[in-house]
Amino acid sequence: MDRLSEVFGALADPTRRAILARLAEGEATVNQLAEPFPISLQAVSKHLKVLERAGLITRGKEAQWRPCRLDAGPLREVADWIATYERFWELRYDKLGEYLQQIQKETRDE
Repeated sequence: MDRLSEVFGALADPTRRAILARLAEGEATVNQLAEPFPISLQAVSKHLKVLERAGLITRGKEAQWRPCRLDAGPLREVADWIATYERFWELRYDKLGEYLQQIQKETRDE
């Protein structure tokens, strides 16, 4: 699987997106990340493995404490990929704007 597909797959789940949002505030342990969710620690760990495989998080090793950290690099790749379609949408909006102006002009001329 290519990296972009892995990242989109990881982002497809709302729990994983919430975990990333939490990690954007700073590092956290698995227990801290699991706190707001009505799921088991094992389920949270599975979500973390998906995020780690996609390169979206890293896990540290500091004695007994294994903090998770956000790695936003893959999100930049997603943003860059999406940006390639920005010009497409701008052109579409421009055409829509022209069409609406034409309709308004025709309505005024009636």
